[in-house]
Amino acid sequence: MNEIIREKLKLLPDKPGVYLMKNSGGKIIYVGKAVVLKNRVRQYFQSDKNHGAKVKAMVAKTEDFETIVTANEVEALILECNLIKKYRPRYNISLKDDKSYPYIELTLGEDFPRIIVTRKPAQKGSRRFGPFTSGLAVKETTELLRKIFPLRTCRTLAKRPCLEFHIKRCPAPCVNKISREEYFEIVRAAEKFLAGKTGEVERDLTAKMTAAAENLNFETAARLRDILSAVKKISEKQKIVTDSGNLDAIGIARLNSEVCAQIFFVREGKVVGRDNFMLTGTEEESDEKIVAEFMKQYYSRSEISADEILLPVELPEEDLKLAESWLKAKIISPKRGTKFQLVQMARENAEKFLTETTLRRQMKTSKTSGAVEELQKFLNLPVPPVRMECFDISHNQGSETVASMVVFENGMPDKKSYRRYKIRSAEGKPDDFLSMREVTSRRYGKLTAEELPDLIVIDGGLGQLHSALEIIRSFGHKVPVVGLAKQFELIFVEGSSDPVELPRDGESLRLMQRIRDEAHRFAITYHRKLRRARNLQSELDGAVGIGEKRRSALLKYFGTMEKIKAASVEDLAKVPGMNRTAAESLATKLKLQKSQDKNV
Repeated sequence: MNEIIREKLKLLPDKPGVYLMKNSGGKIIYVGKAVVLKNRVRQYFQSDKNHGAKVKAMVAKTEDFETIVTANEVEALILECNLIKKYRPRYNISLKDDKSYPYIELTLGEDFPRIIVTRKPAQKGSRRFGPFTSGLAVKETTELLRKIFPLRTCRTLAKRPCLEFHIKRCPAPCVNKISREEYFEIVRAAEKFLAGKTGEVERDLTAKMTAAAENLNFETAARLRDILSAVKKISEKQKIVTDSGNLDAIGIARLNSEVCAQIFFVREGKVVGRDNFMLTGTEEESDEKIVAEFMKQYYSRSEISADEILLPVELPEEDLKLAESWLKAKIISPKRGTKFQLVQMARENAEKFLTETTLRRQMKTSKTSGAVEELQKFLNLPVPPVRMECFDISHNQGSETVASMVVFENGMPDKKSYRRYKIRSAEGKPDDFLSMREVTSRRYGKLTAEELPDLIVIDGGLGQLHSALEIIRSFGHKVPVVGLAKQFELIFVEGSSDPVELPRDGESLRLMQRIRDEAHRFAITYHRKLRRARNLQSELDGAVGIGEKRRSALLKYFGTMEKIKAASVEDLAKVPGMNRTAAESLATKLKLQKSQDKNV
């Protein structure tokens, strides 16, 4: 204990609050709350015989601490949650990568709210639902919501109805096709639906639809009828599991040093969804501590809409009362009945998720680092080929010849390191050997030994391999180089005419196939881009006012030559950089070409 800590311990207040432990660099490594700061913080720096290894390590790295006094325990709890989310201290239990979880947000602060998916902090006045661990599931849910509740999707209000209005996905508030009051009726229904209150949504929609029909407002009644029908279809698919109303059931599972928390959402007696979260920093922590920390962090990020929270363990009386006061919900640990079965179901799903995650990780390891080690063994390489660079050539009978270089790091694509080359030496004649000499010369001519990969892969047989070796060795590089023949997928190595055949069912062969296919894809994509640009240029040559910049702008705007040919003069004039004169000149030329093609 240093002098700073010793002096600060004497000044600790006899009040509730939050404490922040800091290392020698001033970085916050732990955040905790206390009913009485003086008693709680001093415990860390007294005898450590009752401390676990994790606490001992944290205290050993603590060179300073800071305290924040709050009015009561609930305020301390909320502040602790916010600080953990902000600083993500090393020694706190935390939701893994929680900062990247997506949310569904209803932008209630806008004049005409939208339903959006976001990973950013909530907008002022908005209501958020989540977090969710599956981005795909959130996307599918949002698409379903937009079909049921036709709210606007545009960021700014347009001056005329868009396609969404014509396909009945938006009521066009931008041009007053719907009043603000009617629009907000849809918004409120969407908000209740997201909170799981489908029964209440159905009752409200039925009453409003009936009232609209009685007032002869048949357009509004028809809109509400369509929404009500969609909500009922969703509700019918949900199974009633309890008559106890709105519940959140939490289960946890452990496997080795990993912990998964699963939460089931029950609204009006129906399971409306579930989600799972991986937790870090759980070593040596009890189930009670893990559940308490998960609740704090999850509900500090998500608005609670449950009246009751079901837990797999009993929390200490003090923590239980504090959590209930904060969340305004009843918290119980059921021992029997339907609620107990819900908690067990959450636990079983957490176990299943952990097992599947571990299996996927093992399979990924086998395909990546495992394949790298296997490749070293079969090719007798001096070191594992952690970094591999693979080359491929693409052309069309010698025209638009290009080369690609793709990079794999530890068995995975490193796309930011990819390179593509426009070959000059073999332009106009199909010569893969000359092309390979050029690209390897351009790549390795100025590299030092430290910048070289662990293995260079040439897409091709002995001829391509020898062409590459001739250049690479001329620079004095001793890096291993192999050729991967397309037929039978044999590996040719330097100094031998007999190829190496990797095991047909091995991950090393699959790794070589992946890097070869990726090099081919990258090369042919670049080749097609150049060929398309060349064809565009040839067809647009001769049009007055159409130079290289306008040709590029036309292709970027329309995408294909066919769409350019089908465009009107007005559409052509809309292209950035174009004007009416150039558009008329181009339209005339394209019309003349079309006429000539018909006469041929």
